[in-house]
Amino acid sequence: MSEQIIIFLQIVFIDLVLAGDNAIIIGMVASKFPLEQRKKIIFWGIGGAVVLRIILTLLTAYLLQITGLRLIGGILLLYIVYRLYVDVIKNSSNETKDIKVDNSSFLKAIWTILLADFTMSLDNVLGVAGAAGHHYHLLIFGLILSIILMAVAATLISKWIKEHKWIAWIGLLAILLVAIELIYTDIKILI
Repeated sequence: MSEQIIIFLQIVFIDLVLAGDNAIIIGMVASKFPLEQRKKIIFWGIGGAVVLRIILTLLTAYLLQITGLRLIGGILLLYIVYRLYVDVIKNSSNETKDIKVDNSSFLKAIWTILLADFTMSLDNVLGVAGAAGHHYHLLIFGLILSIILMAVAATLISKWIKEHKWIAWIGLLAILLVAIELIYTDIKILI
């Protein structure tokens, strides 16, 4: 097999594994909103992810040198897990239907998604950039693929959470594991 095909397969695999984390958060946050607002939150959440991934891709070499960045990201994710628990799981047990949400709730949802996107996109970008090496066209392909996967998965996840509340618990567990892994990775390097 040629080097580019191997790199291509590595990028697809990395995206399949890592884009899911972002999709879970976007889907969970969007699930508590009515359908029309849910679509807007997914759109803006993914739009923010696109911008963040482009910026992070351009800064990859610099970001690899920052010790403690993953630790900070993991701590931010722990906070997001708590917020999602309060907003999505705890409040959903008290309310069974969509509520009309004001603009501040909408903006809080977008902020939560952007914060999580920054934290978790870092791993995705570093993984794809590491696999792509100097093959910039494959790096761009990986960036586009991760965004498409995120969009499709976030829409499905938000719909599934509305129908089956137990899926939210699985999503929280997945995000918690990512947070712990980020914290552990940096603590291991620092020690």
